[in-house]
Amino acid sequence: MANAAKLVMTLLAIIMMTGTAYAKSVYIVHDALLPQSDYASRRLATALESQGYSVVNSPRGYDYLISIAVNDHKLRPEAYTIKPEGRHVTVYGGDARGMVYGVLALADDLRRGVALDEVQARTEAPRLPFRAIKHNFPWDSYRQSKALDQHLATTRDPAYWEAFLDMMAENRFNSLTLWNLHPWTYMIRPRNFPEASPFNNKEMEEWRHLHHEIFRMARERGIDTYLVPWNIYVSKEFAQAHDVGHENFYPYYNSKGDTSELIKRYVRESVAQVLEEYPDLTGIGLARSEAMGGMTAQQRDDWLAETYHQAIRGAQRPVKIIELVPPSSGLTMDGSTSVETEQLTRKGVEAIDFADGPIWLAPKFNWSHGHSTPTLVRVHGGEFGDTYYDPAPENYKITWIMRNEDFFALRWGEPSFVREHIKQNATASYVGGYIIGSDTYIPALDYFTAIEKGVDWRFAFERQWLFYKLWGRLMYNPTTPDAVFTQEFERRYGARGSNLLRAYELASKTPLRLASLFNATWDHTLYSEGMMSLADTSMAYISIDRLIEQPVLDPAYVSIADYVDATMKRQSFAAGRITPPILADQLEADCREALRLVEGIDTSGSTALMYEVADVKAWAHLGLHLAEKIRGAIALQTYRKAGGADNKTRAIAHLERALSQWDEVVAITRPIYRDMLLTHMVGSSKALQPDAVFHWALIRPQVAADLELARKTAREHVQE
Repeated sequence: MANAAKLVMTLLAIIMMTGTAYAKSVYIVHDALLPQSDYASRRLATALESQGYSVVNSPRGYDYLISIAVNDHKLRPEAYTIKPEGRHVTVYGGDARGMVYGVLALADDLRRGVALDEVQARTEAPRLPFRAIKHNFPWDSYRQSKALDQHLATTRDPAYWEAFLDMMAENRFNSLTLWNLHPWTYMIRPRNFPEASPFNNKEMEEWRHLHHEIFRMARERGIDTYLVPWNIYVSKEFAQAHDVGHENFYPYYNSKGDTSELIKRYVRESVAQVLEEYPDLTGIGLARSEAMGGMTAQQRDDWLAETYHQAIRGAQRPVKIIELVPPSSGLTMDGSTSVETEQLTRKGVEAIDFADGPIWLAPKFNWSHGHSTPTLVRVHGGEFGDTYYDPAPENYKITWIMRNEDFFALRWGEPSFVREHIKQNATASYVGGYIIGSDTYIPALDYFTAIEKGVDWRFAFERQWLFYKLWGRLMYNPTTPDAVFTQEFERRYGARGSNLLRAYELASKTPLRLASLFNATWDHTLYSEGMMSLADTSMAYISIDRLIEQPVLDPAYVSIADYVDATMKRQSFAAGRITPPILADQLEADCREALRLVEGIDTSGSTALMYEVADVKAWAHLGLHLAEKIRGAIALQTYRKAGGADNKTRAIAHLERALSQWDEVVAITRPIYRDMLLTHMVGSSKALQPDAVFHWALIRPQVAADLELARKTAREHVQE
């Protein structure tokens, strides 16, 4: 009997330890006819079952009831509240989108191991109304590049878009902008111009299915979708059939605008037909873009009015609008800016009375390198005047395009930068939000990972989960604490992930500081991850002479050349200026601390954690390399100007250490990263090597050339 009793007690203990969660059932009350509610309930059920709960279909005999609903008029749009009351948990959204966010917040709790009876009451509301991702299609892409073409198969797979849209919803992004030169013939066979289509019936149905699925899945997740074409473009088949638009189809850009009536009608009817056949598509982006050469600003406005505006006015449904600014002020598509063009554009935008909600007026923050300084220095083409916001607009809001042409392979995450950016640039009432993304990179195919066994991701964007989570969650609520992101590291890697957010914050300053020091404009003028820039007609490692002479982007920074000149004249800089020695010290302090934080992390048994730690180390050693290079550049430039054996010795010593730090980067990345196709290197007809690939190991000879230059300069100076 004693043994039997002991056995019963043991079994009860086992049940209490391992079986209780499985015994608890949950009934979910939701509106199955509302797509967002149905989606939210499915995501919630998955999260519950992953934690051992059983989801039941009967309202009788449950252990917990979760009610999800839209709570009209009591919450702001996109806001949510979670109300736990004993065995009942209620999630309300201010609208369907807010309801999705509330359910996903509850699902986050569950995935972190929070039991239903431990869920805390809370309410959250959005700070910025427009939180978008920029995603280029690889077909009819802006640039002709193998680096973009490699994503064709992945981006035609609906499973990719399902995963990407899930990520967007989880991170509170509410808009997906889809960019290519001429999207229409991939979506419709134009009724009056069937010759414009390059596809047979089967191919056309496949394209239709893909686009319908993207828009449908986005809608059920509460995500708006926008098509953003360039102008003036047609299909190659249309151009050849009618002897028009000879340079107005892929792969041409920066070409002359063909304003013939036939093209106007074709574009107008194509846009109208797409809006008719794709009711889940939310909006259109209006661009006075590359193929409008030879046209004045007024002519470009008139062309849009006669094509897109007419099509949108005629649509029998609401259509939201993104307006890309600034247009070029001259006849060439050089991106130049002027107050007169800004005034003309504002007048045209304010005349639009057919948009659904505010028009999202979208300039590029610091051109193609938004991940630099939070100080606005320029937009595409030049300075950004106050024309668009003084006086405050009524029918549009400025929405910053945060282009990232600076890091694709290495994981990045700097929460203080994102918070400060929002604080400086997105608190005014006339700012609507941000569009985050790239032109020369598509986050689809993972073509980086060399060690695939054991990784927990399938697509490239999943590697950069922290980048998307930081931007999305902080745009939604800039007061989101760092603990939220640390908890995600810990959910993925347990206690081993506790230091990773701080380590990333410190190491991820490296590309921001380089882009603030090294003035850059369009895409290929800087690739911070590789410490490369456009030199003549091809990408190359930033030589020490380039680093010395290049002006700064951030006005708080001081260039190396200016610093050396001022020092020799015994001139000082105002408090708050970041001189090269200060910058080098900041880089060294932060990067060494990042390395200390990840030192000793045991990555065994987790390939994903190994990559996370390796990327922190790679950024840190790149930062230490840059610090030593800056110090070497100061000493070398001083030696050139004033001589001195100490300057010569310091220059060579610092550059020797810079090369040693680069070798550390190579040692970390060579075993785990493939050689990578980059549009920076293969996307230009002027590129020296059309099949060129990037890896830090491949440009080591260019890095070593700095040291040889310093030694050569020293020898020549002695001979003189």
